[in-house]
Amino acid sequence: MQRLLFTPLTALLGSPCLRLLVPRVVPRTQCGCSCGIRRPLRPGQYSTISDVALQPGRGTVSLPSKAAERVVGRWLLVCSGTVAGAVILGGVTRLTESGLSMVDWHLIKEMKPPTSKEEWEAEFQKYQQFPEFKILNHDMTLAEFKFIWYMEYSHRMWGRLVGLAYILPAAYFWKKGWLTRGLKGRVLALCGLVCFQGLLGWYMVKSGLEEKPDSHDIPRVSQYRLAAHLGSALVLYCASLWTSLSLLLPQHKLPETRQLLRLRRFAHGTAGLVFLTALSGAFVAGLDAGLVYNSFPKMGESWIPEDLFTFSPLLRNVFENPTMVQFDHRVLGITSVTAITVLYFLSRRIPLPRRTKIAATTLLALAYTQVGLGISTLLMYVPTPLAATHQSGSLALLSVALWLMNELRRVPK
Repeated sequence: MQRLLFTPLTALLGSPCLRLLVPRVVPRTQCGCSCGIRRPLRPGQYSTISDVALQPGRGTVSLPSKAAERVVGRWLLVCSGTVAGAVILGGVTRLTESGLSMVDWHLIKEMKPPTSKEEWEAEFQKYQQFPEFKILNHDMTLAEFKFIWYMEYSHRMWGRLVGLAYILPAAYFWKKGWLTRGLKGRVLALCGLVCFQGLLGWYMVKSGLEEKPDSHDIPRVSQYRLAAHLGSALVLYCASLWTSLSLLLPQHKLPETRQLLRLRRFAHGTAGLVFLTALSGAFVAGLDAGLVYNSFPKMGESWIPEDLFTFSPLLRNVFENPTMVQFDHRVLGITSVTAITVLYFLSRRIPLPRRTKIAATTLLALAYTQVGLGISTLLMYVPTPLAATHQSGSLALLSVALWLMNELRRVPK
């Protein structure tokens, strides 16, 4: 028999106590002649943690697989939370038109913000050389510039925090041997995606700093690069959350019926639809498409506006015409909430565990809340607090969709 002793993992994560596998002390004999004397230890038996640590090649004690899975699962859950925070903060940065306030990128140097008046004036002068100041903010004061600068600064610093939250614990767990072979590949991919996100973010910002002599439009980042930046963040978030839920939530042993198979497939399709709807929001934000038709359910006086296909070739309208972009986002949103409603009623026809039913009900409630937020944001001409709440709601909806998918996943044989 072995005893599981608890030791705190406070070095990096500050998480709850973890179990370390330590061989049990050999019991004392109960006979009269040898009372109070330990029996000799057989080879491979150790009475204390220090005895184990002193053995050659035994400098570390491995966690049991289940305990290691719980620790890694909690870590990835925290990581997915930091990614969600970055997405929300990035949305607020876009809504406050702060994303072009920092006109260069340095991994270490920019971590120290300006402190003196001279440093702030130098930073402001750099900003004045770019199109956003010349066309849109030519009457901006230094105090106003500080606000948008700090918004972008906080987003960049949060991005660095996300990188540290992934890379440092990953290296620690790898060294301790707490990652299975399959998890190693997944964790490497997640860390690589984090680094890619940082580079993609700067690539996106550069598109808004370029001079465009033939254009009199408001300077903004490319909607294509914005969608790529948001899309990769959503992929990182979904992969981290899915892996975390798979490690932390025990699987249900559901009977593999035809109804369950249909429900599982429909849940996967619905989650993909929710993802696509959230991604289409990047094009709405990138083109300020939320300001072209502020009415619902009609767009102006008609169900289908006349300027839906003004660009040539026609495919350009899907990604570059603000009217078409808003129309697509509406259609995707309505389709998503319809699919979620159907998914909910399908789940009611199958005997499911209580936790799975809670996930389906939560998904339905969030879907209709999200629709209400979207309509309110549109009718009120996109106020920043309401629009930020709507963007956060899309993440919450995607999270619960993943939770429901995880509840319905097939148990490996």
